[in-house]
Amino acid sequence: MAAQGPPTANEDEQFNGRWDIKTSEERSRAWWLEIENAGTPTPKGKFITAFSGDLNGIEEISIKNGTLRFGWTRQEHPSPGAELVVRKLVYTAKLVNGKLQGAFEVEGSNQPLEWTGVRAPMIKDTDDGTWQEGMPIELFNGENMTGWVSWDGREPVGWSVKDGALASTGRGQDIVTQQKFWNFKLHVQFRLAQHSNSGVALRNRYEVQILDDYGRPPNAHSAGALYSRIAPSENASKPASEWETYDIRLVGRQVTVVFNGKKVIEKGVIDGLTAMAHDADEGKPGGIALQGDHGPVEFRKITITPLMH
Repeated sequence: MAAQGPPTANEDEQFNGRWDIKTSEERSRAWWLEIENAGTPTPKGKFITAFSGDLNGIEEISIKNGTLRFGWTRQEHPSPGAELVVRKLVYTAKLVNGKLQGAFEVEGSNQPLEWTGVRAPMIKDTDDGTWQEGMPIELFNGENMTGWVSWDGREPVGWSVKDGALASTGRGQDIVTQQKFWNFKLHVQFRLAQHSNSGVALRNRYEVQILDDYGRPPNAHSAGALYSRIAPSENASKPASEWETYDIRLVGRQVTVVFNGKKVIEKGVIDGLTAMAHDADEGKPGGIALQGDHGPVEFRKITITPLMH
């Protein structure tokens, strides 16, 4: 039998594409990776999330002998007044039975974090006008937290019901509905404290940003954005402490966002997971999640209307 040589450039091309990633950590968000130009001398990629939940272009990347290696080098102060240190984030992976089997480490640390990536599914549903509305479902009953759990399935932490509103202290865990949904319309009423930041995650994967940024120019991180992916056409925020509304429509990977009565995203195409994602199985229904660890926020009306053929 002939000896098996190293992978060819053609085999390295199999790294190309979009990948949904789960880690071996019990309390972990899902990650997302896109690789292009694998099998050429100039591979490139994007990743969520290495820093602050952003969609980051990969700085350092190579694919050699069937191993993908990528990461970033950062200089930072580990604490105020401390000397500057170099921090190297290293992600490596091999293809095993069509999946990425990988590890992540801060170079020099002793305990790599294992992770597994599967190809992001093709989702054929489009918002083509053929979807019919089902019966609306109230996700919050105004009295207690029935139907909601912490993202890890346990009792919610840092949330309570006050004056008919679902309220986070600002240090609560993300919470998610026990019910799961596919295509739908979602009506959400919310109110932020000053300088607060929250979000609502569709299928527990795609975050529509909630932010106290009244009067600021819109961008991919502002209120009404599909976080780090799709900027709203305008910033329709109200000042902090005023009640605001989202009317969101999700069909397949197409999202429409109406923010305080103004359409700010129309059938925007969602390329993949955002940083608030806890559910990496993009081809399956998912819950509605609320972010509670970036400052005080209240929700008083959360109504979902399933869409079906």
